[in-house]
Amino acid sequence: MSTGTLLEIIIPLVVVIALIAGATALVIRRRHLRERFGPEYDRTVEDADSRLAGERELSAREKRHDALDIKPLPSTTRDRYAGEWTRVQQEFVDRPEVAVRDADQLVTSLMHERGYPTEGFEQQMKDLSVEHGRTLEHYRAAHEVETLSVQHKATTEQLRGAMVHYRSLFDELLSDGGQARHARA
Repeated sequence: MSTGTLLEIIIPLVVVIALIAGATALVIRRRHLRERFGPEYDRTVEDADSRLAGERELSAREKRHDALDIKPLPSTTRDRYAGEWTRVQQEFVDRPEVAVRDADQLVTSLMHERGYPTEGFEQQMKDLSVEHGRTLEHYRAAHEVETLSVQHKATTEQLRGAMVHYRSLFDELLSDGGQARHARA
């Protein structure tokens, strides 16, 4: 067999193998992003110009998150936050709007204590999405009600729902907050 014939066989074979390897890597990466971000994967991809652009955004979030110094809380700090949450819940009975505002501030404080930047709601959402994608919708919903509450436009039922939503993220941040899951990944 001549060299030309061998090249005619080998080059297409190498190209096909490279395409298969690339497609496999893409599928593995996509699966990783779906598992890590949960519902936030679909939301981000849907909001982006393309699936690839959405996946690039999620990868950028991962890189930013990996550079953060996210840390678990000492038990004394966790106990202090748990006590503050109990106080905020009790406050809801007499002053629901104030309690929702305080719940928002407490979650933000807890995020800061864990090592998350707290420079703005949209960035908070992006930073939280890496480890807390499954509870992020709770935070989004609570924040919407808190915004209405500031304008005195939220109903008591909406305020109650906001407290439940804040509690979901609060509990997750107070626990290992995904650190054990991240360590296994």
